[in-house]
Amino acid sequence: MVDAFCATWKLVDSQNFDDYMKALGVGFATRQVGNVTKPTVVISQDGDKVVVKTLSTFRNTEISSKLGEEFEETTPDDRQVKSTFTMEGDNLVQVQRWDGKETRFVREIKDGKMVMTLSFEGVQAVRTYEKA
Repeated sequence: MVDAFCATWKLVDSQNFDDYMKALGVGFATRQVGNVTKPTVVISQDGDKVVVKTLSTFRNTEISSKLGEEFEETTPDDRQVKSTFTMEGDNLVQVQRWDGKETRFVREIKDGKMVMTLSFEGVQAVRTYEKA
């Protein structure tokens, strides 16, 4: 269930994120900011909706949706995408689709940490968060 993810999470480790952003077509300046930003992610539930707030010195975002319901999202790098949250086993999965492309974020809880694996066209980044 989503309950396991409901907490405030602070980024503590990021691997291959620059290559992931490059694959998405994110510009150099935005990638530089993305690589040094250590966001705090707040995951909660509002009724039957999953709410994900990302807070950083660069930009704050908030998205919310019911599981399995597609919604419009503007990503931090200004892509207009259609996103869907689902639960796959114990993992909270978010899929973003735009222009015939797709990226997946798989969030899982491992040893009390939230590990988020981002995948796009064969490029994977892993970002690890600890409870704040």
